[in-house]
Amino acid sequence: MLEVITQPPSVAQNTPDTKPAILVIGGAEDKVNFREILSAFWSRSGGSESVLAIVPSASREPAILGGRYESIFNEMGSKDIKVLDIRDRSQGEDPQFREYIERCTGIFLTGGDQLRLCGLLSETTILERIRQRVHLGEVTLAGTSAGAAVMGQHMIAGGGSAESPNRSLVELTTGLGMIPEVIVDQHFHNRNRMARLLSAVCAYPERLAIGIDEDTCAMFERDGTVRILGKGTVTFVDAREMSYTNRDEAGTQDPLSLHNLRLHVLSRGDVYHINKNLALPKNNTTNDQNCPL
Repeated sequence: MLEVITQPPSVAQNTPDTKPAILVIGGAEDKVNFREILSAFWSRSGGSESVLAIVPSASREPAILGGRYESIFNEMGSKDIKVLDIRDRSQGEDPQFREYIERCTGIFLTGGDQLRLCGLLSETTILERIRQRVHLGEVTLAGTSAGAAVMGQHMIAGGGSAESPNRSLVELTTGLGMIPEVIVDQHFHNRNRMARLLSAVCAYPERLAIGIDEDTCAMFERDGTVRILGKGTVTFVDAREMSYTNRDEAGTQDPLSLHNLRLHVLSRGDVYHINKNLALPKNNTTNDQNCPL
């Protein structure tokens, strides 16, 4: 049975849920006050028994950013924390880093540049082992901003905003494939990225497009549900039953037509069932043992 947290964040922290999950964060999460999203990651990673790996490789200042998250999780009371400051692809084969990945209970990918993160980690031994452990439900994974963008098999690498959807509005490349069936955009309503997300899903309509606001998290459970945390909204665009698009004949800057899309906008406590294409309001519950993530 899915349990939806309805208490204030400060109360919810006192009853940690340690089931592994994948937390996809829209960026600019609260690091000072209630820390609702970071507390959820800490709890899902084992709370006071958590062994955390911070991966700041997307950042141009990895030591500073990694140290900031290390300080936050130390203050929360983690058992052990290590910043995996990977700045060269050869470090993706580092035996000490690999040993730590084997025993950690939570992995946090920071913000920065998603192309930099993929360039450093893609096809390394460490990344492959992280992916295996995540898919086996052995470890909790979180990614914020650039760390969120890399979650899908197809990744938004860049693009514009505040235009009609068009082919030139979004740059797509290969992500890290932690949740292969989704395309993620972050800082979503804060940077007016709806047209960019629509342009992306038009290219890959078999994927579920997800736009996540700042200080907001889509938490993917292993039962196929996605729980919403934080102060903003998560927008789901389902194009899997799209009846028409003019993408093949449209010029690169011509407006795109997309017919028969399904749109859901969810806020804190709401639940989306990714396999049933079903949105549920807070305080509702669902249970489906036959729909693994």
